[in-house]
Amino acid sequence: QVQLVESGGGLVQAGGSLRLSCAASGRTFSSHVMGWFRQAPGKERDFVAVISRYGRSTTYADSVKGRFTISRDNAKNTVALQMNSLKPEDTAIYYCASRRADWGMSESKDDFSSWGQGTQVTVSS
Repeated sequence: QVQLVESGGGLVQAGGSLRLSCAASGRTFSSHVMGWFRQAPGKERDFVAVISRYGRSTTYADSVKGRFTISRDNAKNTVALQMNSLKPEDTAIYYCASRRADWGMSESKDDFSSWGQGTQVTVSS
């Protein structure tokens, strides 16, 4: 398993941008599919975006499509989430997660085996 640490969260006004980063330990980062999920207070942890092991394939939740971009740098063992045109409803704790690449892509949180501690994103109106 990889160890994951998120950073980059904060407070931003609606319409603004934030870039989240997730640093992974270990030498098997490129063997993992990476995903971002978010959890608002009192709600389930929801899928945001996922990227394949070499970054050739990405999938987004409809709610963030066109505003968020997931990317990865396998040389640096990092995955990023660029968030633009932020809305108050994007307020949540954001988590990165990993899944073995030979298990394929997934949008289900139950399919990801390693998780970071989360980073808070707050969007004010």
